[in-house]
Amino acid sequence: MAKRILVACGNGIATSTVVATKIRNYLTENGIDAETTQTKLMEVPGKVSNYDLLVTTGQFGGDAHGAPYVPGMPLLTGIDEEKTLERIKEILS
Repeated sequence: MAKRILVACGNGIATSTVVATKIRNYLTENGIDAETTQTKLMEVPGKVSNYDLLVTTGQFGGDAHGAPYVPGMPLLTGIDEEKTLERIKEILS
């Protein structure tokens, strides 16, 4: 069964698309079946309980309802990108 990842940014469109694509490509290359859903940061608390992982590109101080959380900014800046992708793989493996 595919792992479910919720990717959130300010408006649920721009940066979350970049991050979701990088995550899907990396996980596919590493043999992990995963699907991503993009959303607005403000919608996270109402949606996240149905997901295996939360990744955000903005500041998130809300309730992840027990879902593991990984800050996604490194996937935009490229700084520590590989470390972040490895952490995501660890969580979902």
